[in-house]
Amino acid sequence: NKDRVEDVRDVMWQLEKDGEIVVHRVGDQHEPVMAKTLYGWDKKIPTNQLWHHKSCGQCGNIPGYPTSLLWLMNQTGTRYLDETDQTSCTAWNYHGSGIGNIVSLAAVFLRNFHQAYVSAQAEGLDPGHYYPLVHCGTSFGNYKEIRHFLMHSAELREQVRKILAKLDRLVDGKLLIPEEIVHYSEWLHVMRGRIAEMQQIDASSLRVTIHPACHVYKMVPEDVIYDDDVLDGNRVAVSTGIMQEMGTQVIDYSTWYDCCGFGFRHIISEREFTRSFAIDRKIKVAVEEAQADVMVGHDTGCITTLDKNQWIGKAVGKDFALPVMADCQIAALLCGAHPYKIVQLHWHASPFEGLLEKLGIDWQAAKAEFEGYLDQVAEGKIETLYDPKRAITSGEGYQR
Repeated sequence: NKDRVEDVRDVMWQLEKDGEIVVHRVGDQHEPVMAKTLYGWDKKIPTNQLWHHKSCGQCGNIPGYPTSLLWLMNQTGTRYLDETDQTSCTAWNYHGSGIGNIVSLAAVFLRNFHQAYVSAQAEGLDPGHYYPLVHCGTSFGNYKEIRHFLMHSAELREQVRKILAKLDRLVDGKLLIPEEIVHYSEWLHVMRGRIAEMQQIDASSLRVTIHPACHVYKMVPEDVIYDDDVLDGNRVAVSTGIMQEMGTQVIDYSTWYDCCGFGFRHIISEREFTRSFAIDRKIKVAVEEAQADVMVGHDTGCITTLDKNQWIGKAVGKDFALPVMADCQIAALLCGAHPYKIVQLHWHASPFEGLLEKLGIDWQAAKAEFEGYLDQVAEGKIETLYDPKRAITSGEGYQR
């Protein structure tokens, strides 16, 4: 019942009015697009001047994930800062091992978002110039839960304030709280029209299944985008929206609601359960029921689990091979991004060559081009999506 669900932003605005916190606003300079959440509430999605809050799992296991996103931003002329002065959200430590605690999670959250707020000062710009964009679904869900706890606990706010004061991470002696916590898939969703205008490859024959990530839409569900133009507003809009916009056939399947199997603690302590669940409840159903060409998702752990564990099915005679990739990866691919240099599909464990052939992409020629590029890299001829000098905004090695 939406009348019984609190919008935590109401509490946030009151705390700012009372002088307890400072709110980092999504301003006109961020060119926000208004989206609707589960209960029809407005959510401002910044589309420009973004600070990339990277994902440890994406950068370590699926490097084509963030590079595809940065490539799309370069193509759309989006201004952003991709710097190194940030840390993991530490939520995996909390959910996976149980040895984290709410104070440490909150301190890390506000420390990272404070850095996003002040980062532009290294370029001679005002605080708040960049707005944080969270790459990982787990960070996204974790930060939203922590914001809720912070808004309702004066004790927690005081504990975190003391920690951040020692790190010089307060604004006028107060905690800095983001007006909106925004996931990259939300940026992709509101930008889907512009991205589709850049599309070079016809995807009308592609049968796509969507895996919605638990930590994106089940954690603090009232904050997630639902769109009347996407599945009549009955399911989370991200990923599905851009796949529809790019002309693919989005195919429903009976276990769409199920977790990918990752489960955080399961992947550590009951890994065979994770592997079995990923195959039997997700991949097998998508292949047999939906006859899918690809499964598309929007979270680090989900993509990793569904992609990296298909070997276990093959080992026991359940060979349900299905390419798995993030929404920004397939969007970049359809817009002409190189399948190896940018989308980096060679990091994936599931077979993708058949998918490329269906899209009319000569993967063998692309692979040969990539191998030639690697020879150039060995000679020191490196290409970058982003000026590496801008990645360092303070400390050793920083040059203004």
